[in-house]
Amino acid sequence: MKQYRILIVGFGIIGKGLLKTLEQKQAYIRKRHGVDLRVSGVCEINGCLLPKGDVDLSTVLSKPLAEQEGWRQGLKTLDAIKESTADAVVELTPGNIQTGQPGLNHILAALESGKDVATSNKAPFATNYKRIMDAQEKTGKTVLFEATVGGAVPLLNLYRETLKADSIESIYGILNGTTNFILTKMTDDGVPFDAALNEAKELGIAEPDPTYYIQGIDTAAKVVILANALMGQNITFSDVKVTGIADITYETVSLASKHGYAIKLIGDVGAREVSPRLVPKHHPLNVSGTLNAIQLNTDIARDVTVIGRGAGPRETSSAILSDVITLAGRK
Repeated sequence: MKQYRILIVGFGIIGKGLLKTLEQKQAYIRKRHGVDLRVSGVCEINGCLLPKGDVDLSTVLSKPLAEQEGWRQGLKTLDAIKESTADAVVELTPGNIQTGQPGLNHILAALESGKDVATSNKAPFATNYKRIMDAQEKTGKTVLFEATVGGAVPLLNLYRETLKADSIESIYGILNGTTNFILTKMTDDGVPFDAALNEAKELGIAEPDPTYYIQGIDTAAKVVILANALMGQNITFSDVKVTGIADITYETVSLASKHGYAIKLIGDVGAREVSPRLVPKHHPLNVSGTLNAIQLNTDIARDVTVIGRGAGPRETSSAILSDVITLAGRK
């Protein structure tokens, strides 16, 4: 059986969710894919856990990393990436949408040290997509980033594995579950924006500071990634016109509903734009709650609509593990 070892960089909600999911699915992955996935280490801001053997998945989440054998306080992530004997780095840190850091440096260091990369961090790709692709080509290693654009919704894999003969002519849809939840609550329950936002926070759907989502920044980053990865463009975040949902009122939503429309925050990849738009109530993109819905128009398959859960640690783990298994299969 093939063994494939990963170094996890970033131990927040997504990192912990990945380890929990991997523990639950490790035996299934061995049986279905013939791949024994092992975790060689875990890095966070204060240091790295690099045991002599592999990380024990049954105990790594039970107590702080700093209390576990193999913890190295103050070890810089870049040094750990270079030192590690892992086959791949799984980069899960939060990113700066203006610079792509610190994930950009982590990804480049991994490639330069002969490691593949799987990541959910969209900031490096929204700011430095070409630089990452050039580094991938130069090093001969592989970067996979399905989890950056739709959580468990398989957009990049759909294009890479299924639509191999198709050229994509347009991509547009709902790329953020938080804003869709808010707009759904306003439409279906007749509540104002602030009340819908507060409920999203209480349920853990929105971050304490939801600016990144409400202003459309998250959706815009995904537009950049899809434009570059699926439509062969070379754009950055600054090329996207962005309008969020903060100014959408209950009255606006109610008026739209009376005329048979719902208001949705739409990322339009071809137009390089994020904005609230009217969507007919019976249109495939009129999904509710935290669902994402994306429509691809291609020259052969025509319209392809993909709907699924676009956020959450378990859903994101599905995409990350898919990429890691793909990388292991290429070893």
